[in-house]
Formats: sequence, C-alpha cells, structure tokens
Amino acid sequence: MQREEFIQQLWLDFIHQHPEIGGLRLWPLDAPVEYLALLTLNHRHHGMDALMPALAHFGYRIRHRHAMADRGLLVNLLAPPGTGPWLAVAELQMGTLARRPRALLETLVDQAPESAHRGPNRLCRGRPWPVPGWESYQTLHQAHPLAALLAVNGPRLHHVGYDCRHLDASLEELHRGMEEAGFAGTDDRHHGLFPISPLVDYRFYPSGSRRLPFAEGDEHRVETGGIALVQKSVSAHQERVVELLLPHHTRCELS
Repeated sequence: MQREEFIQQLWLDFIHQHPEIGGLRLWPLDAPVEYLALLTLNHRHHGMDALMPALAHFGYRIRHRHAMADRGLLVNLLAPPGTGPWLAVAELQMGTLARRPRALLETLVDQAPESAHRGPNRLCRGRPWPVPGWESYQTLHQAHPLAALLAVNGPRLHHVGYDCRHLDASLEELHRGMEEAGFAGTDDRHHGLFPISPLVDYRFYPSGSRRLPFAEGDEHRVETGGIALVQKSVSAHQERVVELLLPHHTRCELS
C-alpha cells in the first residue's frame, strides 16, 4: 500500500460514516485537505509505537508532539514528504482512566482478533473488537468521552480539517455556507478532539449523531466526528496552519 491509497482508504471509511460531509459542495472535490485528525489509544497494537513503522513507510515523520495531561492525550503531528495532508494522531492514554473504565476498555480491545492488529490499514477498517453494551458505554463516557468513542468506533479518522486559504474563501463566508447546508458549527476551542491554539481561527462542525447498535441489540445515537475549518489568525507566521493548530504550551521536545 502506498501513501495515496492509505489516504484514500481513510477518506472512504470517513465518508461512509459521514455521508453528509461527502455530499458537501461548498468547495471543489479536489480541494486540498490541511490535516486528518485520527483517534487511537496507547494499546500495544494501536499506539504510536505500533503505528509508526507503517506511517514511516508512507513517508510520514513526526514534526511536533503535544502532551495534554488534562485530557489524557498525547497528540503527534506528522508531516508527509512534500505536499499533502498532515496527520494529527491523538492517542488516548489508557492509564489516565480510573480502574473500572480502564478495565472495561482493555477487555473490549483484547477481544479483537489477532489479524485486526496487523497491516497499515488498521486505522481505516473500523472497530476491530465487539461492540460494548449501552451501560458500559455510558460508564466509559462518564470517565472520558473519547474512551467511549473508541469503544464503539475503534481507532479511525475523527475529522478532516481544511485551511480556508486553500478554499479561496474566508472562514466567515464558509461558515455561512456550512450553516445553509445544515451544519451547526462551534468556535469553542475545547470542542472536538483536542484544544485549539489562539493563533488559529477555528470552527468545528459535528456531522450529526449516528444510530449505532449496541451489544444487547438496542440502538442509540452517538456523535463520531465531523469537519473543521481553520485559518491563521496572524498572517505573519510562515508555518502551515496545522503546525499552529495546537496550543504552544502543550508542545514537547522531540528526542
């Protein structure tokens, strides 16, 4: 598998989950994506140590790392060779969960077949372990919403981010278009997968909840991702907007 095929599989899995995003026509279909935000967990088969060999094979290199202790997240920003979308991989640190929800999540993850832990496309083949019961989901959600999301959705693409500059429109113009298309956006920098830096103007648009089946056969609506529009709030910065995306005080030194 090559990098282009990997990105295509991520995108196809994403729009299968979020067909309303796939149907957006506010910008050209070939408009460049600024970043792909993925959610995973630091399990031995799904953490960055396990994923990095395949991502490195595709040419990705870690450029920045951000630790967010208050969210139990470690976020790696990976750059491709040349142009193309960066990856923002948010890794839930399972050790930050209380004992019971951590045990619930570990029990689910450990039920995945061994074949689900192999291959570079483990981020785009869906949830590899059994679906939890609704009560277990609620327990996980109370402990950490991202733990609950991982339980029902598996490690995969959470949202796509577009730089408004590459869409030839301002954030406000695109925001009006998104609202007309039925998306309710928020500029809350703490809504979504990770907190957003004040150096970036930002809107996040949840794609709407999906009705998902749970272990007892019941169905419930769960929000699983969305789309983000971003632009630099200060044009003097030479970096790509994705490099300014996360708060500077969370950045770690890379060894």
